[in-house]
Amino acid sequence: MGNEAIGLGAIHAGVNLVAGYPGTPSTEILETVAKNNDGSIHVEWSVNEKAALEVAAGGAYAGARVLVTMKQVGLNVASDPLMSLAYVGVKGAMVIVSADDPGPISSQTEQDTRHFAHFCKLPVFDPSSPEEAYEMIKDAFDFSEKYQTPVLFRPTTRICHGCADVQVDESYERHIPDGFVKDTMRWVIFPRTSFLNHQKIEKRNPLIGDEFSSYRFNTLTGSGKKGICTHGASYGYVMESLEDSGQEVKVFKVATPFPFPEKQALEFLEGLDEVMCFEELDPVLERELVYICGKYGLNVKIHGKIDSCVQSAGENSAESVAKVLEGFLGIKPAESSFPKPPELPVRPPVLCAGCPHRASFYAVKQAVKGRKAVFSGDIGCYTLGNAMPLDMVDTCLCMGADVTIAQGLHIVEPDTLNFSFIGDSTFFASGITGVINAVYNQNDMILIVLDNSTTAMTGHQPHPGTGVTMMGEVAQKVSIEAILKAIGLTSVETVNPLDLSAATAAVQRAAEKSGVRAVIFKSPCIAVTKSAKQYEITDKCVGCKKCISQLGCPAIVIDDGKVTVEKSLCFGCSLCAQVCPVGAIEKREG
Repeated sequence: MGNEAIGLGAIHAGVNLVAGYPGTPSTEILETVAKNNDGSIHVEWSVNEKAALEVAAGGAYAGARVLVTMKQVGLNVASDPLMSLAYVGVKGAMVIVSADDPGPISSQTEQDTRHFAHFCKLPVFDPSSPEEAYEMIKDAFDFSEKYQTPVLFRPTTRICHGCADVQVDESYERHIPDGFVKDTMRWVIFPRTSFLNHQKIEKRNPLIGDEFSSYRFNTLTGSGKKGICTHGASYGYVMESLEDSGQEVKVFKVATPFPFPEKQALEFLEGLDEVMCFEELDPVLERELVYICGKYGLNVKIHGKIDSCVQSAGENSAESVAKVLEGFLGIKPAESSFPKPPELPVRPPVLCAGCPHRASFYAVKQAVKGRKAVFSGDIGCYTLGNAMPLDMVDTCLCMGADVTIAQGLHIVEPDTLNFSFIGDSTFFASGITGVINAVYNQNDMILIVLDNSTTAMTGHQPHPGTGVTMMGEVAQKVSIEAILKAIGLTSVETVNPLDLSAATAAVQRAAEKSGVRAVIFKSPCIAVTKSAKQYEITDKCVGCKKCISQLGCPAIVIDDGKVTVEKSLCFGCSLCAQVCPVGAIEKREG
């Protein structure tokens, strides 16, 4: 997998320290390093991306080769230290992987990290295949060390999760850090120092752009009067379409969009009449070519997203690229000998059968039935609580925002019960400061912590509350309840959400109080625990379908007109048995 290739490439580049925060599509990079670690590399899941980048910066100051991993929205969290670090620089080498998610497939936004490279004035590498990613990550470390600057590495979902055969090194050199050397003019970011460093960066980047013009993964192929400029996964789609068409076209693959390889771009544009740009997500390459044509007075028409020749949002695909090329190159669409496949059925994501979050949402819903309440949600499995029939997520913005949005809602509508739902991992990542803000500003809200003892949405990574590190060490568990009490909450209850009556009563008690109070619903994710029971529907069933209409559990289905429990899905959480008004759902014998 591309992420495995990146992780192995970092190991073979001599990486000493790897820090990150899990987020699809980047997660497996750090996990690959941990899996293949002989103990000489420090690997950690940090509490958030900002912490990860700062930990890695310390390592790089001491001469280490460091890798930081995150998804594109995580780069927003890390942007504060990143902007300053671009000026300060590093002594060892630092590669920051920000995996973009065109689509988006599993993210809040479609965000193009190439803009961050331009904004931070940092070099960025953009691989087009798992094979290329393996080699390119090693080049990224070398560039970082040569220019003493952090560099960005920007794979997209199809590169991260695509698979290929990759030839890996059998041996590699270990990098030995030479240690931190005190130098306040270098490591302390004073305004005067920043001014001088900014000047150096502006002089440095054109030199990097010139070097990128001969970089091995920036390639020029083909000939003709028409050209294609592309990058990343889109390059594969372009080459597949051209191979099928038999057309000869000039193709410029850009692996380093910033600083832009201007000299190579001029070579590409020479003799062309028009160019089509295929890229994800924004018209970064397209705008660079338009700028170069204007700068050098070149009469070349540049097409792409700006003139709506290519769609402005979402992923490119082999099909979408082929359709654009049909018009651009005058290719007749190939006739398929295969029948058109049927449309895939719609399969919306739902909470797993047995998920404790379903019980938590249902308990809150029952506890405040008939009262005016708003439920602010967050990023994670529990975002799926917005689906019917639960309908328990009224807002979702970004990680940790549930806590603070609830506060803003209360200020404007103080007669409303404001709930904020946050997971255990997210609480550590970005929830604590929001709770402190609520206590300090004397807000009135109910914090619901959904503690399932893992970072579930991204693949069950450990966090400070689990007591396990990525180095395989047992650590002291950080208690959410103790933190909340230390912050100043006087009402904190911990309850098992699968005990419906107790969970509902705990929420009712919290609803009658004022100030900032919390209910911690603690029950492990079904992926990290096992159940020894299942349930079935007996002849007592009257067909009211309350178990279906109230819970939406995928294990409860209608078969031949009758409600039944799908044995392959039932986890034995017992929530449906507690909801059934006639006691028709019972523990399965054996």
